[in-house]
Amino acid sequence: MEEHSETAPELAGRRLKLRALRQEDSGALLHCWSHPEAAYWLGIKPLVSKAEAEELIRLLLEMEREEESLRWSIELTSGEVIGSCGYNNWQLTGAFRGEVGCELSPAFWGQGYMREALTLALRYGFEEMKLNRVEAQCLPANLRSGRMFASLGFRREGTLREYRHTPSGFQDVDLYALLRRDWRDL
Repeated sequence: MEEHSETAPELAGRRLKLRALRQEDSGALLHCWSHPEAAYWLGIKPLVSKAEAEELIRLLLEMEREEESLRWSIELTSGEVIGSCGYNNWQLTGAFRGEVGCELSPAFWGQGYMREALTLALRYGFEEMKLNRVEAQCLPANLRSGRMFASLGFRREGTLREYRHTPSGFQDVDLYALLRRDWRDL
């Protein structure tokens, strides 16, 4: 039986759609997760096999079943999967806060695909999940991601010092946040 998401709704954009993460995406996502530069920005050791990608997808789907994560595959209108995005965690009771995460195969960087994908995910987060605040984290040196978050209305709130432990040691991350009231103004 093919393992796939039971809760991630399909969201359609102009050039892509967000659809449920599936085990059959492991080959395409391995291209992203195994690329040294993409893995560096994610703070992970590059994956080296399709089996590792399948295991990561299995883990993400398990977290989704436990309502700790909601992840979509980013699929072009051609059917090609080029990355993933979604909510790494959220808190609906009380805080109504979520954290968005994303990655894209480097061949597709700088073409506006992630901005389009996150626009869909943010709309879902604010309208359907009823989030009040969405946070994003990126390395201070990841200027491209920082500019993208700013273009979506996120504000940089500061640097979390040595926040992440990675294969290369502790890393600072910049914290960005977008409030529902600011999103509505876009």
